[in-house]
Amino acid sequence: MQKVGVIAEYNPFHNGHLYHLNKVKQMFPNGSFILILIGNFTQRGEISIIDKWDKTKIALDYGYDLVVELPFLFASQAANFYAKGAIDILNYLNCDYLVFGSETNDVKLFKNLVDLTFNNKQYESIVKDYINKGLSYPHASSLALKEISNVVIDKPNDVLALEYVRQIKLTNSKIIPISIKRTNDYHEKNINSKITSATSIRKNINNKDLIKNTMPNDVIKHIKRIDYQKYFDMLKYEIITSSCLNEYIGVDEGIENKLKKVINEVSNIDDLILKVKSKRYSYNRIQRMLLHIICKNKKNNNELKINYIRVLGLSNNGKKILKEAKGIDVPIITKFKKEYENLFIEDIKASKIYSLITDYDYKNEFLSSKKAS
Repeated sequence: MQKVGVIAEYNPFHNGHLYHLNKVKQMFPNGSFILILIGNFTQRGEISIIDKWDKTKIALDYGYDLVVELPFLFASQAANFYAKGAIDILNYLNCDYLVFGSETNDVKLFKNLVDLTFNNKQYESIVKDYINKGLSYPHASSLALKEISNVVIDKPNDVLALEYVRQIKLTNSKIIPISIKRTNDYHEKNINSKITSATSIRKNINNKDLIKNTMPNDVIKHIKRIDYQKYFDMLKYEIITSSCLNEYIGVDEGIENKLKKVINEVSNIDDLILKVKSKRYSYNRIQRMLLHIICKNKKNNNELKINYIRVLGLSNNGKKILKEAKGIDVPIITKFKKEYENLFIEDIKASKIYSLITDYDYKNEFLSSKKAS
C-alpha cells in the first residue's frame, strides 16, 4: 500500500485544492491518502473560516483515507516548527510520499539547498548578521541563502517546501517529496477565475455570488461567520491587563511594551498589527504572536515534539494505515478518553477561543473520528 501524505489548511477548500488532490490521485491511482490538517487556526495566526470537523468531512468526501490534526502549537508557529510536526506525524504513520504545491516546483533544487545549508557555519553566520541588523528570521534566511547559492526562496509555498525537505533530511525519513506546480499567486486578492487563492476568497467572503464558483458546491455552506470585533476585544483586554506578556510564545525583545503603548490607539487587529509591524516583525509573525497571547500559550524551554496523533477522520483504508502504525511510541487517538485530555490541552483551549467568536461548539473537541461515507 502506497501511503501518500498532503499537508493543508483548507481555509477554505477550493478548486485549486481539488486540482492538487486530483493530480495526487492521478500520480497514485492505487494510493492511500493521508491529510495532515491544520485545524481552527492557521499557521499565519488566522481564524479558520471552516472548522476542523467540517474540513475533515470535506476531505473524506473528496477521497482522503486518513485525516490527522496537526497539533495547535505546531500549526500556529513558523515554518520550521510547522514542517517538523507534520513530517514527524507522517513518519510515525510510515508515509511513503509527500506531495505539496510550490511556486518553484523543483524538488531537486530544494534538496540541493538543504544539503548546502545543512550544518553550514557560513550560512548560519550570515543569517545571524542579518537578524542583528533588524530583519526577521525568514527574511534573513532568504537573503543568506541568496548570498551562498544565488537562489531566491521567498514565496510562501517554496518556503514551506524547503522546510519539508529539510525535516525529511533531519529525521532520516524514507518519505519521498514530490512537488506540483502552484497555479495561482498565494497573495492574489482579486478573483479572476475559478481557480484562485484562498486569500482572495477570504477577502471576498461576504460576496457569495463572487466566490461560489471558486470552490466545490458543498463547501460554501460550511463557511462560518466570525466575530472579529469580539476577538479583538478579548485580545485588547489581555494586552491591557497582563503584567507579563513576554511569557507568551512570540513576545520577544520588548515588543510587549509597544503593544501596550498602541493598543488604545487602534480599533481592530489589522490596525494593531500595522502599528507594531517592523523589519524584524512581519505581519504574519505578529498575527501568530497575538493568537498565542489570546490563547495564553506560554514559552516552554523543553523541545516541542509530537506526543500523540489525533485522528479526525478515516475510511476503511485509513484503518489499515493505523493498523500498520501500531507499536509506535505515541498514542493514536480516534476516540476521546479522559486520560488523553492533558495531551491536547492547548488544542482544547484554542477550540474554546474559537467557539467564542464563531458558532462552533468546543465540546466537539471530544468527538470520535469521523467515518468516511
